[in-house]
Amino acid sequence: MKNAGLILLLVMVLGSLVSAAYDSGPEVEILSLLKAQIEAWNRGDFEGFMAYYWESPDMTFQSGNQRLSGWDTLLKRYQTNYAGAQRGELTFKDLEIEVLSEDAAYVLGRYHLEYPDSVREGLFTIILKRFPQGWRIIHDHSSSP
Repeated sequence: MKNAGLILLLVMVLGSLVSAAYDSGPEVEILSLLKAQIEAWNRGDFEGFMAYYWESPDMTFQSGNQRLSGWDTLLKRYQTNYAGAQRGELTFKDLEIEVLSEDAAYVLGRYHLEYPDSVREGLFTIILKRFPQGWRIIHDHSSSP
């Protein structure tokens, strides 16, 4: 009986440790970042959306046949191309997070922009680096149909 209590306690402790491992870590932090981006986009807060990009002239963005460099340049692109009704309602789907090291990861996914009379979807790959302030996107490659 004494051993049964000890075994039960051990199972509970190990269960909570395993649960904690899935409640934290790079994957959870990155998912939280993506959720915050979606929320910022959908309320029209482009600077909030961009808060999770590396604020550097060396941050890069590629889409179609275009490559942009710099946080400010990408912010201006979003403000110009997605103002008002052009913004759409954003969701991300089919996410695959690959943590490469404690300071590097990438995400594969699909963005979905819903408009009153249409939908725009495409694939994206983002590369993230962990900085003292948290994970930041250092490169974004988004495709559109």
